[in-house]
Amino acid sequence: MGEWLERFFKLRELGTTCQREMIGGFTTFATMSYIIAVNPAVLSAAGIPPGPSMVATVLTAVFGTLVMGLYANRPFAVAPYMGENAFIAYTVVRMLGYRWQTALGAVVLAGVLFCILTVARVRQWLVEAIPSGLRYSFAAGIGLFVAFAGLNEMGIVTAGAAGAPVRIGQLRSPAAMLSVGCFLLISILTLWRVPGAILLGIVAGTLAAYGLGVAHPPRLWFGLPPDPRPILLSADLRGALSWGFFGILLTIFVMALIDTLGTLVGVSERAGLLDERGHLPQIERAMLADALATTFAGLVGTTTAGAYVESAAGVGAGARSGLSSVVVASLFSASLFCAPFVTSIPASAYGPALALVGMLMVAPVVRIDFADFTESVPALTVIALMSFTYNIAIGITAGFVLYPAFKFAAGRYREVRPGLWALGSLSALFFIFYPYR
Repeated sequence: MGEWLERFFKLRELGTTCQREMIGGFTTFATMSYIIAVNPAVLSAAGIPPGPSMVATVLTAVFGTLVMGLYANRPFAVAPYMGENAFIAYTVVRMLGYRWQTALGAVVLAGVLFCILTVARVRQWLVEAIPSGLRYSFAAGIGLFVAFAGLNEMGIVTAGAAGAPVRIGQLRSPAAMLSVGCFLLISILTLWRVPGAILLGIVAGTLAAYGLGVAHPPRLWFGLPPDPRPILLSADLRGALSWGFFGILLTIFVMALIDTLGTLVGVSERAGLLDERGHLPQIERAMLADALATTFAGLVGTTTAGAYVESAAGVGAGARSGLSSVVVASLFSASLFCAPFVTSIPASAYGPALALVGMLMVAPVVRIDFADFTESVPALTVIALMSFTYNIAIGITAGFVLYPAFKFAAGRYREVRPGLWALGSLSALFFIFYPYR
């Protein structure tokens, strides 16, 4: 069995082993399992029933991650995106008054369009047009974003007040102290090159949280999943195609497109999967996996799906192949019947893992040419806006607008590939039509 897995997932070519892939898969799942509870909670604001929404979330993660692992052979877990779900729940439905069925219709349409563009190799053409400076900024920006999210989960950084948007948390609280201890444990184990250091830290942090009363183990460990039929195949395609909905459809499309591009490139940079030109070999397979996942998500009743930035945690633990994705999909499948246990992993345990992995991902920032303003300003804008707006898509779209604009202003427009002009135009439309509220 082991030899078959090595051949199918090309483990030796990728410099990995079954054990590393297993550990990487468990680590990725542990850092992103929160989506099982958080996504339904966010979408409940749009009126989507939480029980069926939880099932739709898990089914989407299983489907997309399996396709990513078995077809694309990449260590990227797929699930409904955070950010896009909040945009649909709070902006599209709560503020603008559209039905959640219409929003799901837009998700299906975006997924179908992604599939067409991927098969036609248009998305690959767009990715290959991204210059190296922006690629490095994606990796560094996502790293800073993940680190910031991790520090927030740990309680080290928290919301501030007017004039000071963020501030230090209550470090004397048991949860914060446990988080700091867990961060130090994971960091030291990583320093000592202990296999599975991140996963060991998460497990130790979870057990310590139970023992200290910071978190409570679930009362029920197993149970049958809710009935998904109330939201299954509820997408309103006709409503999503109406002219009044165009701005929303464009925003959903661009957010999902940019999130996927940035995540694939950024995490691949961390994993060392990019070739000498900075491209991810057979990236069209990974992009088709997330395109199919987005289409599937809208049909089963949840929002846009794609490669998850938390996959970087599994990569940091050694994952390099699709075998880790298969492990993640298997764990998501099991979570349908033991969701209370999975969602009991506290933020004080997985937050430190995100913080450390994010810090390690910032390393490519040193490869940006800071002496060239046409390179440094767009790159630094990407990095800053990803974290300060808490939205990966905002940062990347700003970079796509600024890079060709600065090259044009410097009289160096020939350095910009046609695909990047297309991305810049799409990104400009994103900012024009985005429903600021």
